[in-house]
Amino acid sequence: MARLTKDEIDKVVQGQTVSSRFRDVVGAHGDAIALRWRNADETWGATTYGEYGDQACRVATGLSQLGLTRGDRLVLLMRNRPEFHVADMAGLLCGATVFSIYSSSSPEQIEYLANHSEASVAIVEDIGFLERLLKVRAELPNLRHVIILEDPDGLAPDDVVAYSTLLDNSPVDIDLAASVAQPEDLATIIYTSGTTGPPKGVMLSHYNIVFTAEGYVSLLDRELVGFRALSYLPMAHIAERMSSYYLGILGGLDVTTCPDAGLLSQYLPHVRPQTFFGVPRVWEKLHAGVMAAVSGDAEKLKQFEGAIAAGHEETLAGVRQLLGLDAAEIAVTGAAPIPVEIFNWFRSIGVPLSEIYGMSESTGPITWDAYEVRPGTVGRNFPGCEVKLLDDGEVVCRGGNVFLGYLKDPDKTAEALDDDGWLHTGDIGAFDDDGYLKIVDRKKELIITAGGKNISPANIEAALKSFELIGQACVIGDNKPFISALLVLDSEVAPAWAKQHGVDASGGMAALASDPTVLEEIEREVKEANQRFSQVERVKKWTLLHDEWQPDSDELTPTMKLKRRGIHAKYAPEIDAIYGG
Repeated sequence: MARLTKDEIDKVVQGQTVSSRFRDVVGAHGDAIALRWRNADETWGATTYGEYGDQACRVATGLSQLGLTRGDRLVLLMRNRPEFHVADMAGLLCGATVFSIYSSSSPEQIEYLANHSEASVAIVEDIGFLERLLKVRAELPNLRHVIILEDPDGLAPDDVVAYSTLLDNSPVDIDLAASVAQPEDLATIIYTSGTTGPPKGVMLSHYNIVFTAEGYVSLLDRELVGFRALSYLPMAHIAERMSSYYLGILGGLDVTTCPDAGLLSQYLPHVRPQTFFGVPRVWEKLHAGVMAAVSGDAEKLKQFEGAIAAGHEETLAGVRQLLGLDAAEIAVTGAAPIPVEIFNWFRSIGVPLSEIYGMSESTGPITWDAYEVRPGTVGRNFPGCEVKLLDDGEVVCRGGNVFLGYLKDPDKTAEALDDDGWLHTGDIGAFDDDGYLKIVDRKKELIITAGGKNISPANIEAALKSFELIGQACVIGDNKPFISALLVLDSEVAPAWAKQHGVDASGGMAALASDPTVLEEIEREVKEANQRFSQVERVKKWTLLHDEWQPDSDELTPTMKLKRRGIHAKYAPEIDAIYGG
């Protein structure tokens, strides 16, 4: 099937906004389930698109009464829950720009983002979030109103508005509200994770979002109304915001909200999503969970691996059902490289995993193939998006999905967008003969050794993490005489592996990380990984750590990408020891 060009998509989406598309879906599919959630008593709730529309229009009335109008900024500080969707849409129906802050953000981070965006209204989930905001409230001159979702004990100050009072209003006329925002208006701001300096505010218009959503619809080429999705990643991340919120309302998805990614294994078997997105670490953890369940018995493990290799459908179906992915028709990984062994394992058990490539500045996708997947690549150009390589191999793209620029930062915008509208990704890539793109590495993350060799750390890290005991890896070597690595034991696999191999695991992960048998196996895995690389790229020395790196920490961003500077600073003594001080 030929991919739509930019001109073809423009004809379809002309004059449309996220708000107008929402109105259309509510009108056409009001009885369809829009949002689901799990209650505190373990029961499940659901709301239809008609009810979703009514709630959004009531909250829009309340926000308008607080003075929120076209062009204002509304900031949301809450977990992934149905009220997020309602509140975000209500802000759009007022013509406002709505953006999210990671729920793990510190008061100082909240202060920076709220001030930089000039947010005038904030909606927080509960007292815990409110306390963080109130610590810096005096430093937020533009913030006129704060709204709280849950305050059962009445602890919020008198000037904090209860969300329930917004719902008590009469709904705005959805036709009138849907006409407030215009396609060129700013719909949201996606703040980058700030691994290379202060967060940058990626400005995305209504046109960017509707254009990109239409690209998805054309590429998937199927009815999306009622298609089950699971929303669990932070809405401050473009992948979740695009795949479950914007595509959810523009395509009519049936979206279950999960407030914590740590609950994913509980939600998946219940939801049985038909479309599911996960960053590589999510897929690695799902794989590790399955392997941990069978690793305690050597004979059982041997039979299991043999059944998968032979394509024994009863076994494969059982694994898919165990994971909650037995109904998955679209399964996607992105945001960072995934070990090809993990990618191939999921496809071997019948999960139709594909790899997407993109960035916040491209409203998510740049390349993707949902069906005609070629492992080791990130697919072909996304509909309406031109993709090419510069002379140095950098990937650049141009299309209706390319952002407006960085908020209040013309210099950074000029670095990212050239005069001809090409977005410079900073990634090095290569095309095969059929136009499938392979990402080699980030330009800025290439390691240059003391001998002047350019090395891709991401490729080596992906190879190391493909082995069962290595949960996480960070390759070191910039301006160093050789390549080394900090490795972290996989907390799910290691105890089961220890039991299988007669290693005492009673001392916990710290004891396992110093056990001679474990260290011997890690050395074997590193040597095997090294066989895939040239001599200069091979890991010569490594240090094994036992504390798993968590999202939004010194080591990882909220979306589980490596914070290389943070890792280098925190583990400076270990790195110095590797290189002899």
